[in-house]
Amino acid sequence: MAEVLCFTVPPDCGGMNAKWFLKSHCGLSTRMITRLKREKDGIMMNGKILRTVDRVEAGAEILIHLPQEENSFLEPVKGELDIRFEDSHLLVVNKPPYMPVHPVKQHRTDTLANRVAWYAAQKGEPFIFRAHNRLDRNTSGLVLLAKDKFTVNALKGQVHKVYFALVHGKMKGSGTVSAPIGLHDDSQIVRHVVSEGSPAVTHYETLYSTKEISLLRLVLETGKTHQIRCHMRHLGHPLLGDDLYGGSPEQISRQALHCGEMTFSHPVTGETVTVQAPIPEDMQTIIDKIKED
Repeated sequence: MAEVLCFTVPPDCGGMNAKWFLKSHCGLSTRMITRLKREKDGIMMNGKILRTVDRVEAGAEILIHLPQEENSFLEPVKGELDIRFEDSHLLVVNKPPYMPVHPVKQHRTDTLANRVAWYAAQKGEPFIFRAHNRLDRNTSGLVLLAKDKFTVNALKGQVHKVYFALVHGKMKGSGTVSAPIGLHDDSQIVRHVVSEGSPAVTHYETLYSTKEISLLRLVLETGKTHQIRCHMRHLGHPLLGDDLYGGSPEQISRQALHCGEMTFSHPVTGETVTVQAPIPEDMQTIIDKIKED
């Protein structure tokens, strides 16, 4: 057994069906509950086996014995990691630009996943790469990794992320882009605002601006692929460096996008955790010039 989680049944949950309590209060998925039922002493209440058809008792102690998992095969590669938060359940890393999050055909070993695999090996920890969020290769910023199946499931819908972007043109104030996103028939990569696309909502706030460039703070209500990049082009303000969506690479050689802040309720302790990552040098140089102007 890798770890034991302990929960106390609050008074207002007394008499609740055990399966519902485990899903709604403990954050367990149906698949994890099914697996724990097969484990010896997988789920206990006050020292006795808790069945999913049982009722939980107010004030009772629920123990969940998380099963040990096998390592996934991923070649460990030594490299620097800018770790912004870590405990026995979570790891938050500030990913530099130009680095893929996980291996793909063109990038087998030069990814964040390879470096985290090496880091875990040095600590003697089991490693399965579970990224809660995935950033484009050229987007920098915070990537949240879960160290076990329980945590990755409990995080769903619980993480609030803030992005910073440099866009072409002068923008003022704040606003919301609510425009569906989808692929055109002639592209498998570039997203467009299309009526038959998936709903997508982006909130933005202008922090600084000149006639040529604006710095935005953005929050996503939905998490579609290329959502910020697509929505900013839709507004007529593509990201600097984002030649895929109409931006110019003259001042920066990648899309000027950074995930700079992340807030979530810790799945185990319940504490509110806020993690921040400074804006990288290539973007900061441009921002400093905006402030001067």
